[in-house]
Amino acid sequence: MSGYEAVTPMPPEPAAPAPPALFTRIDHVGVAVRDLDESISWYETTYGLRVLTRETHDDQGVDEAMLAVADTPAGGSYVQLLKPTREDSPVWKFLARNGLVDVEAALRSIENTGVRLVDARPRHGSMGASIAFLHPKDTGGVLTELVQAPRGAAAGG
Repeated sequence: MSGYEAVTPMPPEPAAPAPPALFTRIDHVGVAVRDLDESISWYETTYGLRVLTRETHDDQGVDEAMLAVADTPAGGSYVQLLKPTREDSPVWKFLARNGLVDVEAALRSIENTGVRLVDARPRHGSMGASIAFLHPKDTGGVLTELVQAPRGAAAGG
């Protein structure tokens, strides 16, 4: 006798039925941008998207561009680019709140968590910003750009 008792494995518990799907599609993803024309050009060139509409929503304080992603039987999918037109708009406040003060310090801090960096040091980006990218394999498949606006730059401009 070896001192071990034979154990018969228990069958796995049956999985609970999945709840019914609440969504049939995602209508759009909104992206806050500082420069609408530059962003439109980037999405057209990079992803081949096309602008369907451009509108100004004075009540929300934004200029908007809707770009077509796909058309499905359930309806279309879009990327909505939103540029703030005034400082009291939620989009302006979002851009101001989510800017970086020191991209180099952010890189050091993020690197210490084990996230791989595409850029070991900040480099020159659009409109005089300092930028750096995080590796998508460590950020859930999303290429993440860190942006530090140039000194004195307005949040929405």
